[in-house]
Amino acid sequence: MKSPLERALRVFWLLLMVFLYAPLVVVVLFSFNSINSSARFAGFSLEWYQRLFSNDVILSALANTALLAVMSTLIAVVIGALLGYGLYRYRARRMAWLIWLIYLPVIMPDIVFGISEMTFFITLERLFGVLSPGLGTMVIAHVTFQVPFVALLIHARLLALDPQLFEAAQDLYARPWQRLRFFLVPVLWPAIMASVLLALTLSIDDFVISFFTAGPDSTTLPIYVWSAIKKGITPEVNAIATLMIGSVFVVALISLLLRRRSLTGRHLQ
Repeated sequence: MKSPLERALRVFWLLLMVFLYAPLVVVVLFSFNSINSSARFAGFSLEWYQRLFSNDVILSALANTALLAVMSTLIAVVIGALLGYGLYRYRARRMAWLIWLIYLPVIMPDIVFGISEMTFFITLERLFGVLSPGLGTMVIAHVTFQVPFVALLIHARLLALDPQLFEAAQDLYARPWQRLRFFLVPVLWPAIMASVLLALTLSIDDFVISFFTAGPDSTTLPIYVWSAIKKGITPEVNAIATLMIGSVFVVALISLLLRRRSLTGRHLQ
């Protein structure tokens, strides 16, 4: 028999799930609306998806979003992994302030971060004629807020390891590249994959920082959606939002499956 407290907690959990996901369900539902309306659902139709994939502006925004996410993620994972290892390797009391600096971009408001990035790039362009607003500046801006998340994940994974493993690798006369290939990379692989998926999600979902650092030919899907809703929310906008929801859902599902696989592998060992 369940106690009243358990039943109340279950009801609260169900209401919380409805509160969180009901708006997403409405967006997905109205993306299949057969009429151009977000107030009344008249039946299912794929018309808006057909228009979406025949719109060159939207396809260009989709290509920019994918290119930006992939490029920034690859760069951020490499830099963040090296930074995370450095924080672990030189984890002395005098280096503790570095962790504080790493946390700053994580907790800083996006609008402050975006304005500062825009000001920095405009200043460089005015003084040296480089880094004009465009896809290049967006990649740099995305890398700057992705790197802290990657570094913290790698650092946390390293802290969970037994320090004697590093000593054992040295005692076995493993060279630095051998320790990297046969020890560090396999051990850090779950954290690296989690970093990749998290960085991808952050990049695909970002609007504020992208908006302040974008150029005229580097519109992404979030920026396009923001400009499109000025004319009203249409099923076409809902279709774009549905695709973005689906992409984030797939990334999160892959992350969950990889985590379960990693935990299963540990239990088997």
